[in-house]
Amino acid sequence: MSASAKSQGPKGPGEKGHAAKRQVPTTSPRDRIVEAASDLFYRHGIRAVGVDAIAEAAGTNKMTLYRHFTSKDELVAECLRRHAQEIDHYWDELAANYAGDPEGEIRAWLAAVSHCVTSEGERGCAMANAAVELPEKDHPGRAVIEAAKTGHRERLVELFRDAKLSEPEALADEIFLLIEGARINIQSVGTDGPASRLVRMIEALIESRRPASSHAA
Repeated sequence: MSASAKSQGPKGPGEKGHAAKRQVPTTSPRDRIVEAASDLFYRHGIRAVGVDAIAEAAGTNKMTLYRHFTSKDELVAECLRRHAQEIDHYWDELAANYAGDPEGEIRAWLAAVSHCVTSEGERGCAMANAAVELPEKDHPGRAVIEAAKTGHRERLVELFRDAKLSEPEALADEIFLLIEGARINIQSVGTDGPASRLVRMIEALIESRRPASSHAA
């Protein structure tokens, strides 16, 4: 999720007065606000970013921001909601691309995990980071985080069940915790630390849940 920079129309050497055309933003103010806030929250933390910085990054002002969002907390919740929708869209595409092929879906998912979790510059899971910064149970963002995390776990359970792996619920929990831990670890010691073994650890867990007949084959 990247912030939309404040639009500046290109100006040639001889442009001045009404001849200089200002570039018209292609996205709505609300979308620019959410994109800018999402990027700033992820890079700097929710508490560290104020509405002034968000409005400036979105190429708008505080009045417009508060016209679309009654509070910063509501903006935080919307950022998290859109992030959750992006992840759901990824899962939907994955399921569609590998319909009837759970093993292929698992392999594709593992490739995505490897790229996402162990890539340079990864600051961990936006949802998990937000959960740490939002301890208040009544914060509007908490419900979004809990629903998203629960939904992701259920997706894994369904995938592992389709692949005929034993104890799919327990397996999903174990892998879920491994991924969460790896994202924290990578922020502490970098991509060359224990997190670099994440995919191999997940693969080993998956293999341990295959039916005995599969191992024999």
